[in-house]
Parts: sequence; C-alpha cells; structure tokens
Amino acid sequence: MSFNQQLHDELLAMENEDQQVLQELVDNGELGTVEYHPRIKAIHEKNNARIKEIINQYGWPGFSLVGKEGSHASWLIVQHAVLDTQFMDKALSVLKEAINQGEAESWCFAYLQDRVLTMSNKLQIYGTQHDTDENGVVSPFPIKEPEKVDALRKEIGLEPLSKVTKMIQKRHDETIRNRK
Repeated sequence: MSFNQQLHDELLAMENEDQQVLQELVDNGELGTVEYHPRIKAIHEKNNARIKEIINQYGWPGFSLVGKEGSHASWLIVQHAVLDTQFMDKALSVLKEAINQGEAESWCFAYLQDRVLTMSNKLQIYGTQHDTDENGVVSPFPIKEPEKVDALRKEIGLEPLSKVTKMIQKRHDETIRNRK
C-alpha cells in the first residue's frame, strides 16, 4: 500500500482537534464537571464515524499508508471511541494484525486493550489506565496479574508502572496548581 498524504493529514487534524479541545477543558477545569463534556463528545462522535470508514476501507492505517504519526493518530482516535466499545474491541484485532505485519506499535495495543477491558469493568493487563480518587491520588485501575505487569510492559517497550503512575500524578498535581 502506498503512502496516502491526504489521509495522513486528515488523521493528524482529527488527533489535533481532539487533543486541543481536551487540553482546553483540562486547563479550564471543565473536564470531569459533567459525565461526558458535550464539546469533547461531539468531536469523538465525528471522529468515531470517520475512523470506522477509514478502517473499513484500509484496515488499520499503518506505517506504509499514513506513516508513524498517522498510525499513532489512528490509535488515539480509536482509544477515544468510548461511545462504541464494540468498535474499540473489533479494532483490537485489526490493530494486532497491523502490529504482526510491522505496521503499528505494540504499545498501542496495550493501551487499547486495557481501555476496552476497564470500560467493560474487567481487570486490565498492562496497567495503562489510571483514575484519580477524591483526594487527587492517581492509581491504576485494577490489574489482572499485578506481579507480572512490569514484565509485560517491558516486553512492549513501556516503562515500569510505578514510574508512569508517578509521572501521571505529577502532571495531575501541576494541572491543579495551575488552575489556582
């Protein structure tokens, strides 16, 4: 499959809009004030519809089709397809096939797998999904085999869970400080 510049640019624009609005909501303290903020929900609905069309047409948008940036953008868009967990679950197998063909990164699978599991009230595998309690303490959602999590993370190029959790906590604390 040859490189598709137009699709690459479209995916990056979708990712950029998602991240820009998300950051605005975080900076304004609006994220989490309602169940699902209408601004981000509208972007997710639009992106969900489009990424489904893209995956139906091309399969997973891999490196050779949209480059590393475009493939990463595709992952983020699917990761945020929280309105349709069945689609997210189906996308896992398409992503796994792309990884097996060297067309996507394995860490993307870990994040998407954990997101699907936690949204289905199941235990995550890689510890990529975190939550913040009422006291502002960040911790990973429950993990299926916590004693194996760092080995599994290392296999796919992710840092140890404790290091990532500390980083997420620091980012959370800085966001809270910046609002004051």
